[in-house]
Amino acid sequence: MPEKTASREFTAVIDRLSSEFASVHATETVSRCVEAARQGALDVTGRMTPDLVERIARQHLQVLALAFAERG
Repeated sequence: MPEKTASREFTAVIDRLSSEFASVHATETVSRCVEAARQGALDVTGRMTPDLVERIARQHLQVLALAFAERG
């Protein structure tokens, strides 16, 4: 997959998740979670499709949201 295409696809993932978690997480946090999910997906499965990365990042963001809620 060409880097330009991959970058565009993951930007869309960041945009969707940033909207979904706007009241909980800053865009920087979402970007870091997406990058971690990309790397994790690549390490574990050998691929990093946008749908897989989005699902992993969403789970991470949900867990972070729960952790923050418990602290407050």
